[in-house]
Amino acid sequence: MSVLRTIRVATRGSRLALAQTEWVVARLREAHPGLDFQVVTLRTAGDRTQRAGIPLSRVGGKGLFTRELEEALLDGRVDLAVHSLKDLPSDLPSGLTLGCVPPREDPRDALLSPDGRGLRDLAPGTRVGTSSLRRTAQLRRLRPDLELAPVRGNVDTRLRKLATGQYGALVMAAAGLHRLGLRDRISAYLAPEECLPAAGQGALGIEVRDGDEAILALLRPLHDPVTAAAVRAERAFLARLTEELEGRGPVPGDPAAGVPGQAPPLSGTCQVPVAAHAALDGDRLHLHGLVALPDGSRVVKAAGDGPADAPEQLGRAVAETVLRTGGRQMLRQAHGLAGEEGESP
Repeated sequence: MSVLRTIRVATRGSRLALAQTEWVVARLREAHPGLDFQVVTLRTAGDRTQRAGIPLSRVGGKGLFTRELEEALLDGRVDLAVHSLKDLPSDLPSGLTLGCVPPREDPRDALLSPDGRGLRDLAPGTRVGTSSLRRTAQLRRLRPDLELAPVRGNVDTRLRKLATGQYGALVMAAAGLHRLGLRDRISAYLAPEECLPAAGQGALGIEVRDGDEAILALLRPLHDPVTAAAVRAERAFLARLTEELEGRGPVPGDPAAGVPGQAPPLSGTCQVPVAAHAALDGDRLHLHGLVALPDGSRVVKAAGDGPADAPEQLGRAVAETVLRTGGRQMLRQAHGLAGEEGESP
């Protein structure tokens, strides 16, 4: 590794993105004490959109938080980029690859309330802020008597809105709160059986130039095969739903199907309530997936298990079950009815 220059690490500039990147850089410094690492902060279109208060689904969804980092990778300004994996589209630009998936943080959603109440203890009519249709659809089934409202901004902005009484509670990703040292603000965790997480939630993805063997070798100590298998199954589930939304059937022998990070994008992941979560039990991988209507009036769920070394096959098989049992029609209906909320912290 001595031939490497200073390693430039790209990240967004939000407090959460910086915390995640500093965690990665700290692990890299431990593994490679002789190397120098420089954090390069870039502002993305998604950051500008969030600051302006514009719903993400109006302007293109998840790729908004990654495009500028990927451009910096492609033109050689940086050597790797750290992403929240749920923000990283499945179809990476030509010349880039998902080089490393570190150990996953808690994938669950979390409820925050001023008085520490859990979801079932909230008073009827409580205004609950959440940033995604996925959460909204599932929460409406759990507590139809609550007022579910979109909430914009980064973690600090949302917490201020809770403190000033604009919301009676918030539902956010637990992982982001943990990484920011805000675990004590969580009133209750929502089990995956209550609110299935977004695919990749709680996981980080480190993107690199395809074929950059020196950087790939540098990242190897951080890679967690267990997390990687789980998120590969989740992303394959989304990839099969993408094919359905785009009017394409499954592609036999599609080389992208077995390559992590290279599956097709889910058109409208931010606009359609879709969730997937996988977990390893011994040498078996278990996956749950769902598609819902935005108002939560209908939900189709499916589950399956398979060998841990074949996560893509499992993801696609569970997706086929969802599609076959009503999800196909619901997916198209949800895509047409979806509102303005996007998936974010």
